[in-house]
Amino acid sequence: MNRGKVVVRPARPTDAEAIRTIYNHEVLSTTATFDLVPRSLDDQRQWLGARAGAFSAIVAEDPELGEAVGFAALSPYRERAAYRTSVEDSVYVRRDRAGEGIGRLLLEELLDVAADSGFHAVFARIESSGAASRALHERCGFRLVGIEREVGRKFNRWLDVALMQCLLHERQRPTTG
Repeated sequence: MNRGKVVVRPARPTDAEAIRTIYNHEVLSTTATFDLVPRSLDDQRQWLGARAGAFSAIVAEDPELGEAVGFAALSPYRERAAYRTSVEDSVYVRRDRAGEGIGRLLLEELLDVAADSGFHAVFARIESSGAASRALHERCGFRLVGIEREVGRKFNRWLDVALMQCLLHERQRPTTG
């Protein structure tokens, strides 16, 4: 998918360094992820290698830069068999590209991938003060279904998680044209 200044496409092994750079900034500087230790390039390659088939990763590539400026992925929601039709999403955009609509392009495409893969529900676990991420998910059809109180600790403070859910059969897919 090509919309404006970025192309959304499946992630490739060569995207590992750009994804790692985006993700590690969030690890070190924000509560967007509860990871506390930056990923090595080998860790990132392994993560990307595990994102195949239904649990895929996509990137938003800036053709002028020739590199990913954002990425999104699906992961299993829980290990038990009854949860197999549910997945969890992750969406990250390089901070200097925030506000350009890249997150929405990624999330809309990721939801299409989830629906095309036969999933029923997509969950987002967002640190509760993450207003931009919560608003993005709401614009893409997610609804708040709960708050998990003080489930994480980062930067010497307790963090709550907003649990948001999108039932794919209720989602209105964006129209083109």
